[in-house]
Amino acid sequence: MIHLTGTIVHRGGIASEAWIVDGAITYVKPEGAKTATTVRGFAMPGLLDVHCHIGLGADILVDRETALQQAADVVASGVTHVRDLGTPGDMSWIDLEPGVPRIIHCGRHIARPMRYLRGIAREIEPAELPGVVVDEAAKADGWVKLVGDWIDRSKGADSDLEPLWPREILMDAVQAAHEAGAKVAVHTFATETIDDLLEAGVDDIEHGTGMSPDQMIEVAKRGILVTPTANQVETFIDIANQAGAKYPVYGKRMRHMYENRKEHMAAMGDAGISLLMGSDAGSTLSYGTLPSEIIACIDAGISADIAIAAASWEGRARLGLAALEEGSLADVVVYADDPRSNPELLNSPHAVVLGGRLVSDATE
Repeated sequence: MIHLTGTIVHRGGIASEAWIVDGAITYVKPEGAKTATTVRGFAMPGLLDVHCHIGLGADILVDRETALQQAADVVASGVTHVRDLGTPGDMSWIDLEPGVPRIIHCGRHIARPMRYLRGIAREIEPAELPGVVVDEAAKADGWVKLVGDWIDRSKGADSDLEPLWPREILMDAVQAAHEAGAKVAVHTFATETIDDLLEAGVDDIEHGTGMSPDQMIEVAKRGILVTPTANQVETFIDIANQAGAKYPVYGKRMRHMYENRKEHMAAMGDAGISLLMGSDAGSTLSYGTLPSEIIACIDAGISADIAIAAASWEGRARLGLAALEEGSLADVVVYADDPRSNPELLNSPHAVVLGGRLVSDATE
């Protein structure tokens, strides 16, 4: 048994004590049970990284040992639940391994040929999209991932971000996904793509760097989830520099989004959008970086209350996951104090409980 004491934030409110027995949390002291371990501090539902590609690396699909190390780095950061949002291979084997976060698998990215990172996506023609979405949904855990826009390099110096899918086909694909019991998350950087996503009724926008103020209002009104990926947007200046003289139009757009990133993210928070937090770890971004992602969003102007809730109890509610309700599986992260008052505490979890098992040694 594990005894939590101090402050425990859960979906129903705040408690001063809780007990973890047989993997589940209770706020009623068990009779006759001996406390094996006490953990004191500020406890809350384990962090949720909704954009984390465990299994992805510089060589596309990594080996077993590397994937397990990625998962260990994620858990050490306080994350107990991950939505992978696309991996190029079957990662379901990792669910049987001890000490890894629970993973919501989303199948492969879906994109058009030559319109995404090489070797990662399932590349198809637009007419195939509705059928492929249903196929990927059958392999996933209730989510599929589309690439909504990418640079079209065929236009030379005039190349820029452009939507991948005709609106009518996108609408048919989202409807097909919903009928198959799956929700649709879409990668998008460009302003031009957002209206198509709104019309199609997508469930989740990843990055959303091109959203206009009016689009933000509509996204908030419809309850569409948005993951800002502040760490990823930090790389836009490198992308702009690499575009150079070869793709000046694209480079200018990426540079503009980089320069306005903080104001843009603050506006998302101010618009009342239902935010999620995601590190976008994989390939170029390191694993175990959700704490720095949350801090970057806070630094950009999203309030600490909103950002931390989005990474924990509110984010979990938005994905239909437990958040330390009575009797639920105990996924807990504990800090020395409330990280909403001092976000830097996110970088040093005092303890992590994964599925009722203590996976750190910060005990008394």
